[in-house]
Amino acid sequence: MTGVQVGAGAASTAATPWAALDHAALGLPTSTDLPSARALDALVHSAAGVAYLKWFEYELAAAMHAELVEPFEDEDRRELDAFTRCAATIATTMSITPFAARTLLTDAVALRDRLPLVARCLRDGIVTPHHIRTIVSRTELIEGQCYAALVDADIARALRKPGSWSPARMETMVDTMVHRRDPDAVRARREAAKRNREFTVETGRDGMATTTDTRPAEDTALAAAAVHRLAAQVCPKDTRSKAARASDAHYALLTQTEFGCDCDRPITDCRYKNTDVVRFAATAPRIVIHLVTDTTTLTGPVPAPESDRVCRSPQHLPRPNTEPTPAAQPEGDAEVQPEPAAKAVSTESVTTESVAPDSGATECVAERRVSPDRLDGDAEVGADSAAGPTSTESAAVEQPSDDPHGCDEPLGLDTVDGVGFLAGIGIISGAHVRDLAADPRTVIRPLGDGTDTPLPATQPSNPYRPSAALDAYVRARDQFCTWPGCNRPAWDADLDHITEYDHHDPTRGGATSASGLGAKCRFHHLLKTFGDFVDDQYPDPTDPSRLIRTITIPDGRTVLGPAFTGHDVHPGLDCIVFGDPPDPSTPRPPRPGLTERQRPAPRTEQKHARRRQERNRNRLRNAIENHPPDDTPPPF
Repeated sequence: MTGVQVGAGAASTAATPWAALDHAALGLPTSTDLPSARALDALVHSAAGVAYLKWFEYELAAAMHAELVEPFEDEDRRELDAFTRCAATIATTMSITPFAARTLLTDAVALRDRLPLVARCLRDGIVTPHHIRTIVSRTELIEGQCYAALVDADIARALRKPGSWSPARMETMVDTMVHRRDPDAVRARREAAKRNREFTVETGRDGMATTTDTRPAEDTALAAAAVHRLAAQVCPKDTRSKAARASDAHYALLTQTEFGCDCDRPITDCRYKNTDVVRFAATAPRIVIHLVTDTTTLTGPVPAPESDRVCRSPQHLPRPNTEPTPAAQPEGDAEVQPEPAAKAVSTESVTTESVAPDSGATECVAERRVSPDRLDGDAEVGADSAAGPTSTESAAVEQPSDDPHGCDEPLGLDTVDGVGFLAGIGIISGAHVRDLAADPRTVIRPLGDGTDTPLPATQPSNPYRPSAALDAYVRARDQFCTWPGCNRPAWDADLDHITEYDHHDPTRGGATSASGLGAKCRFHHLLKTFGDFVDDQYPDPTDPSRLIRTITIPDGRTVLGPAFTGHDVHPGLDCIVFGDPPDPSTPRPPRPGLTERQRPAPRTEQKHARRRQERNRNRLRNAIENHPPDDTPPPF
């Protein structure tokens, strides 16, 4: 008996093993024993190679699907149909599970038919393979729609922007593109999902079980906040993991029983041994969730421009004997003109006041306040909100599809609608935003007054502290921690002075301004402060309302910051203007009975000066004219 290796057929016997290939031909170093700087270069290059190999794998799987599945998929009624047999063939050959093989086939077909431009981004190393699963799954509902190619083009254009991506930012970007092209279907799907909400129990092994409660996103965010708030009521010597503490806290809230620390210290030494859930909920501050949207989204969909009334997708096939629609299809992007913006919304009802359409835009931040002891939908709500114009880009597709499927009617979008960003959850539809705004317990506060009057940037008594308006603006703009790859929501992060604030001489740098602040989670804030990492943030020379962010790691490599921010979700943020910080040269009156503090150690001052110099050098090196988009390193 002889053993046969995987892939030992006639066509593959001549294949050279990977280890025997010429590393130089692949652009790889001949040895892995490299200094850290060269090792990082090789890591980036190999990551791009992994993306190319994954694209090649998808192409091969799609070819197998075309040969073994497509000729029979419309008539194959067997339990083990052609798709199952094809997936089993792949699973057996590659020694993977049938589920993994089915996922590979599904993603391969989706990239080939629905997302060909995204597939090219994977081929070119622009996006990593683990992001592809996110893109494919979150665009599944556009399958067969005439605007699918337009969504594909929108996502591919966003992926090719210079910058880095985290999983949460990727989800936000994809959801934004889908919602903009599919406003009506999103509402219908949400209503169906609400009707199908459920509570299930699944019995596991070792005497454990899992419960699943399907609720609206805002209810889930409130419940999670209440659970984590109670789970934090333990001392540092608690032996449970964070997840285990949250599980115990959830059960305590449901059953109204006590929750306590399980450290080995006596009850007299640990004040967290017993926490009365009812008393804790009654004295705890209300939970707040934040929703960011535009005022035009609160007022409802607006008529689409004429350029969007006709479907511009290459997959669209007009009916026979149908004369062309008079509306022309302009080249490039079409921008939606907003309706007059709402200035304010009261607690009890949503009221609007018209202003000039060309007035300064404002941004909307919504909060939802709920007592932590309530885990159902009966909650007290509050919100702060503002407004800005909503714009939708109708981008031209790079190449038409070779096999268009067509759609039933020669129509595009009759209306366009905005979206909302719910902190900790992601993108929600405009209809969902209006449902939350219509709740009489919601408080909506506009960020800005719809004019060009600059908003205050700092607190009057302390130029180091940002104003409430600037604080909300920075968090709405950044959405997440701005460190590359971080998913921490900006609402749970610190506001960091990019250039260190000099409390003794603010003229040396570190102004409290929109361009001088950035959201960072506590870990990355400490890493920047005490580690040898240097961050920078400055206005884009080609678009001063946008920011360029960089992180310079200890070996000198500069990594670009987020490629997708709140500006891309809510363009009205571009129009919000903040005034200059107070003149630091104006002496502040000394407080009675206090003497001037001594300057910090010279080492700290030298570190700050070195970082300022390094930021200036990086800005010169990364000037836009010398750093074209197609010459940037992969965003991972």
